[in-house]
Amino acid sequence: MYLNTLQPAPGAKTPAKRLGRGIGSGKGKTCGRGHKGQKARSGGFHKVGFEGGQMPMQRRMPKSGFRSQKALVSAEVRLGDLNSMTAEVVDLISLKDAGLINKNIRFVKIILAGELDEKKVLVVQGVGITAGARKIIEAMGGKVEA
Repeated sequence: MYLNTLQPAPGAKTPAKRLGRGIGSGKGKTCGRGHKGQKARSGGFHKVGFEGGQMPMQRRMPKSGFRSQKALVSAEVRLGDLNSMTAEVVDLISLKDAGLINKNIRFVKIILAGELDEKKVLVVQGVGITAGARKIIEAMGGKVEA
């Protein structure tokens, strides 16, 4: 295959209809535009969503909601889920390795939900944490670094 031999597939390109070339062409007189009206005129167009002066659909419907783009890359991890981790340092990478968060998550917060094992001593680094979860981790002998 060479660049100079490339061509469209057979039937992909059809020749343009020759409009307004007499009655025998089948596209004479009105040239496929029907009779009268805005779309039959030259330069007759209207903007997308125009409904002839009636209030357009996108203006009739109420505005609703807002979806934060940050929510797509944020996650919460329950304190009880940290029991399944083998690493003692809790950061973004170790949470991904443990399968607690998705690979595209960039912001994590540890929340106070569930129980933490007595033998767990954790060091939390670069991850958000609620006040209650911080209190439990520090009571177990762990520490929270910013």
